[in-house]
Amino acid sequence: MKKLLYIVILVLVVFAAVFLVRRGESNATNNDVLVAYFSATGNTKSVAEKLSNVIGADLFEIIPEQVYTADDLNWHNDKSRSSVEMADKNSRPKIASNVKDMSKYKVVFVGFPIWWGREPSIIDTFLTSYDFNGKTIIPFATSGSSSIGDSGKNLQALAPNAKVLPGKRFATDVYAEDLKSWAETQMQ
Repeated sequence: MKKLLYIVILVLVVFAAVFLVRRGESNATNNDVLVAYFSATGNTKSVAEKLSNVIGADLFEIIPEQVYTADDLNWHNDKSRSSVEMADKNSRPKIASNVKDMSKYKVVFVGFPIWWGREPSIIDTFLTSYDFNGKTIIPFATSGSSSIGDSGKNLQALAPNAKVLPGKRFATDVYAEDLKSWAETQMQ
């Protein structure tokens, strides 16, 4: 009976070790890849964290200096903060922190919710705050139904010396495997 118990324990230990090794391989780090994101309600944050985890990239949250309140996000009110910012293509809301060393990244995934058919103005601030010369920028967005629209073209105009891909919109409940597959094809 003791032999059987030892064998079962040994088999479980071997399976656990194999699982951990494979898990470590799938989360290998991409030291030159950054996932930067802005999330007003948590939806984009969820997708960005999944993406960062499955591709082993660094993660940076674009936090506004003045956090958006529910009233600020009221798109039914033309005078709400987000409505006013989105009406002004030159609006550049301030960001509370900075990427420590943007020069080390070759690929930057930029995530955001879709506001008024495009990226929020704070993403424009992010793109104009760094030198993206020679980098690849891959936008991704979250929305219940809106497409990513012309966000890729908008980002290209803000970072003219970068290679900006068209990007993709994801539902919040996107599977990690789907994000990984998409990201790998984008980074080729």
